[in-house]
This record gives sequence, structure tokens and C-alpha cells, in this order.
Amino acid sequence: MALSESLLPEFDHETANTRKTLERAPEGRWDWKPHDKSMTVGGLTTHLANLLSWAATTIEEDSFDMGPPGTKPPAMQALGSRAEALETFDRNLRAAREAIAGASDEMLMASWSLKAGGQTLFSMPKIAVLRSFVMNHMIHHRAQLGVYLRLCDVPVPALYGPSADEQSF
Repeated sequence: MALSESLLPEFDHETANTRKTLERAPEGRWDWKPHDKSMTVGGLTTHLANLLSWAATTIEEDSFDMGPPGTKPPAMQALGSRAEALETFDRNLRAAREAIAGASDEMLMASWSLKAGGQTLFSMPKIAVLRSFVMNHMIHHRAQLGVYLRLCDVPVPALYGPSADEQSF
């Protein structure tokens, strides 16, 4: 079995759960955040909607510099609504899935580096980057959004089993 074939079932499961959570992002609370140091609902939703775009970059490139010397880090354009976030997520999901499905084992085992200002922060095989820096990162922020949902009195979806709000999933 190809590495991409073994990764896709996990990818599909986790992205479906993320979409289910994004569908609950509370409209009208886009500027709300639980703490001064926290992201807003809109910022967190925007980040989740765009995070999957990193999959194709990981597969197609050998590195990514978050702020090449002499430039400003790229700014993420805020999404203004749940519908816009879901549309962005779905577009990024299609591109990410296509990139993963088309990646050879050799490509997935090639090294990839994250850089900042020209300095390498880490390097690892692309498949490890897809699991940790893309999927686990998405799961982490999805869990954050789940806490935001609870604090905003929005029912939390069942993801790995029942939630306090949904007994079946």
C-alpha cells in the first residue's frame, strides 16, 4: 500500500470532523475571544479554513519561509462569515486531498523544512509534516474552537463519540 493511501482515511476522518466543527462557528460572535491572549472566533475559524492549504505547499515545495529576510510575514485575510469559511475550507480540502493522493512514496519521504527569516526551525519527512504540522495542527485548533463553542453556548458536535450535546454521531 502506498503511503498516501494509508494517510487518506485518517485525513478524510479528521477533515470531516473539522468541517462539522466549522459548521457551528457562531455567526455574530466573530470578534469574541475567551481571553485577551486568545484568537477571536473569526480569527480561529479563518485559520482552520486555511490550514489545509499547507498540505499542497508541503508536497510541492521543499521548504516554506514564514518571513523571508527583508519581508513581512504573509497576512491571512480574515473571512467574514461561516459560509465563507466553509467555502474556503472545502476548496483547500479538495486541493490538499488531491495533492496527497497524487504524491508518491518517494515524494512523501523527502525532507521538508519550515523556516523563519531564513533560519530553519525544523526539517522532517513530508509525510511527518502532513501528520504533525498540518493534520495535528488542524486537530489542535479544532479543539480550541470546540471550547469556544461551549463558552458561546453552541452545541459541541460529536466527533470521536458522543458529546455532551449530541449522543450519536
